[in-house]
Amino acid sequence: MQFRQQALAKLQSPEELDLPVRFARPQGWLVLSVTVIAMAAASVWALTGSVTSTVQAPAVLTYGQGSYILQSPVAGQVVAVLAREGERLPANSPVLKVRTPDGDETVRTLQAGRVTALAASAGQIISTGADVAAVEKVRGAGSPLYATVYVPAQKAAGIPAHAPVDLTVQSVPSQEYGVLRGEVTEVDRSAQSPRQIAAFLGDTQLGEEFTRDGRPVAVTVKLKRSDSTESGYAWSSAQGPPFELTSMTLADGSIRLADRRPVDWLLP
Repeated sequence: MQFRQQALAKLQSPEELDLPVRFARPQGWLVLSVTVIAMAAASVWALTGSVTSTVQAPAVLTYGQGSYILQSPVAGQVVAVLAREGERLPANSPVLKVRTPDGDETVRTLQAGRVTALAASAGQIISTGADVAAVEKVRGAGSPLYATVYVPAQKAAGIPAHAPVDLTVQSVPSQEYGVLRGEVTEVDRSAQSPRQIAAFLGDTQLGEEFTRDGRPVAVTVKLKRSDSTESGYAWSSAQGPPFELTSMTLADGSIRLADRRPVDWLLP
């Protein structure tokens, strides 16, 4: 009954056409304007802006020629170690002297390079074919260093040629000296096995470490040179570290991928 009386009262009341029309409040207009401007800015950014992404992966500094494992051609007792780790030797240089029943034999390098590891010591008994040293191939005294970045295979396809690379060298405090600069020169499209990595680096442990989460792809990075730094390479800081870099130094690589427009992510 109450609702019926209210309805009759509504019909009997005037239309109130003489009252002014109330538009939106100023606060509402402000919110609407801000929303429209934000949407327009987001649309412009999606069409004209760009987003940079990177790929992070472990890396190692080398001379880019690979390594080889030197094996003893004879069996016997090592009576002298004639080379030192880190030493550069020409081809056919003596590394070990081995005493055999037929006399002393010398184990020599096969190619010129830098001795990165010695697996034999004086007094040790070795067999024919035993691994006695790892030698990194080096063309010459002035050969430049490269970085090999072991990128997960599923991320390697998006790496463009000449992509810039930042390398955080583990033996260099990045807070003080910054990162090492480089650019991609080659992307090996085939995934690397632990044996392939170990053969290239001359280090079985690194082969296992770099394949712990699957077989990676090797990305070769050319380091940018600089005459104003002690190391001879370009760093994000002005001077870089006050010492030279050596091969087989570990690093963490950050490879910059091609910039993409945000709208590209929405389009098929």
